[in-house]
Amino acid sequence: MKRILLTLTMLGTASAQTTVEFWHSFGDAKRSGWIQARADEYNKAHPDVKIAPTYKGSYNDSLQATILAARQGKAPALVQIFEVGSQLALDSGAFQPVSSVKNVDFSDYIKPVINYYTIGGKVNSLPFNSSSPVLYFNQDLMTKAGLNPKTPPTTFGGLLKACAKIKAAGLEAKCAAVPVYGWLFEQWMAEQGAPLVNNGNGRDSRATASNLDSAAAKKIFQFFKDMQDGGYETYSGKLADTDGTNAIFSNQKAVFTINSTADLGNQMDSAKKAGFKLGVGVLPIADGTKRNGVVIGGASLWISKSVSKPQAEAALDFALFMTSTKNMADWHKLTGYYPVRQSSINSLRSQGWFTQTPLQLVAFNQLLKTVPSSATAGGLNGAAIQTRTIIEEGLQKVLGGQSVDAAQAEAKTRVDAALSEYSANFK
Repeated sequence: MKRILLTLTMLGTASAQTTVEFWHSFGDAKRSGWIQARADEYNKAHPDVKIAPTYKGSYNDSLQATILAARQGKAPALVQIFEVGSQLALDSGAFQPVSSVKNVDFSDYIKPVINYYTIGGKVNSLPFNSSSPVLYFNQDLMTKAGLNPKTPPTTFGGLLKACAKIKAAGLEAKCAAVPVYGWLFEQWMAEQGAPLVNNGNGRDSRATASNLDSAAAKKIFQFFKDMQDGGYETYSGKLADTDGTNAIFSNQKAVFTINSTADLGNQMDSAKKAGFKLGVGVLPIADGTKRNGVVIGGASLWISKSVSKPQAEAALDFALFMTSTKNMADWHKLTGYYPVRQSSINSLRSQGWFTQTPLQLVAFNQLLKTVPSSATAGGLNGAAIQTRTIIEEGLQKVLGGQSVDAAQAEAKTRVDAALSEYSANFK
């Protein structure tokens, strides 16, 4: 009889356990291992909850899989979604704002980060892995070309002048491996204080048209043309291929590259292996522009609408644990992503982390000096995956010889058509 009662008690305990499926997009051992370790740690401290992390493919694959699962009534409780998927995630109706699950004090989250995920006055998702672009440079090659590594270029014009000097020096390297990446285009619009799309950058109401015909956009297209015309630019030939431009840079076939702050750890490892001294500078911006700041990249954590209240609360509790002061400081050290909390930055400073790794400080200062506005909050549109690709194709056409005006006009027409087609679903 005692054995039967014990069995029933064990069954009762098992059935009372709340399971939280967590879908993420980190397939590498370093980052997925860190997530699993945090889940194990949380599960041990909360025996009534089981956090079950699963790698679900790329950001886009994971988002599409989640929306499909939600339609089938099988949505995971917690999902990592990349920043430009925010409007699509919102429009899907599959998620609930994290601010509605329970009261959370968001004041410790870095303003430029939390601002991106605040839509319609609600914090829809919890920031997790956040990044922005910086200039990486080979200090040794800069010195060989007669440039001062202590004063890297900070503007398009400054980069072009450095490129001319590098070319004249006859180095066996191109000036810059700049990826043809829509994310960078979005950053350069924001740095000029220019919204990417209308209606308050898609934040006052749904975006119906782009600002690709603006003077700000033209400066970016012209920059790519100037780089190509001077023979300064090199890339893999593929769109959004930061791995390709990283390889060119780490093999010392380019003096400069532009990529995410989240790549700093890999860049440092590659530079050490290749035997050159790495430098980090702020993102070069259009000339004659006040530096307005960067738009946060990366991803955040969303909670599904269809899950039970205990699952939603456990999902948020784990998300808050994973993004706690200590965990975000550790995550930053491991990956190079921003730690998203001000208290984490303070902790890192008190540990002397930035003294030990001064290259990290460039990225932090760039982020923290961002001027809050609809432009730097980031553009929202539900067709962002498609429109980003269209912009990349426009830049690639300029690199292929098409005129700036023609490429700009075509990109504007195509992006506006995509926005119109998407918005038609909500009339």
